[in-house]
Amino acid sequence: MTRRTDFDRHGLSDEQLRSILRNMLMQRGLENRGFQLNRQGKIPFASASEGHEAVQAGAAMAFERGKDILVPYYRDLGLALGIGLTPYEVLLSLFARAADHSGGRQFLHHYASRRLGVQTISSVIAAQLPHAVGAAYALKLRGESGRAVLTTFGDGATSEGEWHESINFAAVHQLPIVFLCENNEWAISTPQRMQMAIKDIYRKAEGYGIPGAGVDGFDPIACYAAARDALNRARDGGGPTLLEAKCYRFLAHSTDDDDSAYRSREEVAERRKDDPVPKFERVLVGAGVMTPSAVEEMRTSILAEINDATDRAETMPYPRSDDLYAQVYGASYNPWQ
Repeated sequence: MTRRTDFDRHGLSDEQLRSILRNMLMQRGLENRGFQLNRQGKIPFASASEGHEAVQAGAAMAFERGKDILVPYYRDLGLALGIGLTPYEVLLSLFARAADHSGGRQFLHHYASRRLGVQTISSVIAAQLPHAVGAAYALKLRGESGRAVLTTFGDGATSEGEWHESINFAAVHQLPIVFLCENNEWAISTPQRMQMAIKDIYRKAEGYGIPGAGVDGFDPIACYAAARDALNRARDGGGPTLLEAKCYRFLAHSTDDDDSAYRSREEVAERRKDDPVPKFERVLVGAGVMTPSAVEEMRTSILAEINDATDRAETMPYPRSDDLYAQVYGASYNPWQ
């Protein structure tokens, strides 16, 4: 008889734990599909967040659908999936089809959904942070208690002026917002040591008079607990928190990037030992939450769902040329006349 291992699940049920694993596996499957489609010449490029799965799946479980607002950055597929975006919606975005939430006009991996409370993504590093702070300021001005904003960014964003200005404004006005840094150690090709002299980004919170905390970004349950506590604090009027989840970017910045130019294959292989996906599978199997066969069934189900979403999205029409200025200019103004 296999001995079950104990772990602190922070109140999560078996169903929620399985949901977290499914999110992590779906992230990886969809992003692998993006790389495949790029190599087939069907989409212009793809980016991936391999190594971020635990951060995003855990934080998404702490998000309250229908109440909270998510202001993500471009490497946040798992967060979008975790709060309700479907694989079909993701593929519509990748294929730039007219049925996409942005009408097929937004950059790839730039998800948005009014239904889910996901603000559209900006590729400009840290540009989403003033928008997130603005949303949090609106919640406070309207007296909407019990709601919070969750905004995310990479370590590179913390070197931008918008990041400092946003956190300072949120701290001064005690806004209901959580700043979550997904520190994968690389700002495209720049390592953290070349960006800042400190080791822990969350310690920057001290300079703004707000709480800061670091968490293991390879542990989805720890990420859930940290995000839950910070979001609850924000919802209850306790103000902003800066969280730092330490993870690693296993793949290149995008399909247009050659990461062998700035880091060795040996380094990446060594860090792969911390891969959060098989690690969390082992945790759930060891605890008796899932069996190995159940994990394989989940993988098979996810692949079938991705294949179906791919086939359906690819057959959808592109935006029409006469809709070029739709949702760009107000009223009936036609800029070409």
